[in-house]
Amino acid sequence: MTATDAARHARLLRLGFTLEWITLGWNVVGVIVLAVLAFSSASVALAGFGLDSLIEIGASAVVLWELSGTGEHRQRFALRLIGIAFLALAAYLLIQTAVALLTGHRPDGSIGGIIWTAVTAACMFTLAAFKSRTGRALGNPVLRTEGRVTMIDGLLACAVLLGVLLNTLLGWWWADSAATLVIVYYAIREAVDIFRPSA
Repeated sequence: MTATDAARHARLLRLGFTLEWITLGWNVVGVIVLAVLAFSSASVALAGFGLDSLIEIGASAVVLWELSGTGEHRQRFALRLIGIAFLALAAYLLIQTAVALLTGHRPDGSIGGIIWTAVTAACMFTLAAFKSRTGRALGNPVLRTEGRVTMIDGLLACAVLLGVLLNTLLGWWWADSAATLVIVYYAIREAVDIFRPSA
């Protein structure tokens, strides 16, 4: 590796660390904000989004750990941890949504929830794009995969935003939970991709 290549690699690695620390910080704040918003509105979707933020914190911690070391075994282990986080998210959201719909749970509207999820969606999509590009440039599958976790976080923010909007503006109580079902599909698909044996 030339001096120029080494400098570029070090710069990309610093960028990867920075992106993960930003994601980690955002989601730590998000857990607190969403806990308050979910409690005040009794919103299942906002509570589920808070759990997603916890999983995103775990995924960011895994990537920070992986970026500080080397080796294929370490990368495989880190990818499996991210896959488990996807499955945990999908299982929780599926159970939570089914219970809410079957019991006819009627949450209150949440203007704060609308604002937070809209801003979060924009931030997560931006971070996901940078993580994907940086992970590809570094040849790091863990950073690329965690970028997909961040993309799903953004998609979940959009789904929750839609559900909370429809509930707040139109009184469609079922939208608060039903909007999260699309995220279950994406999370399961990503987990299957991670655990599928390489050809």
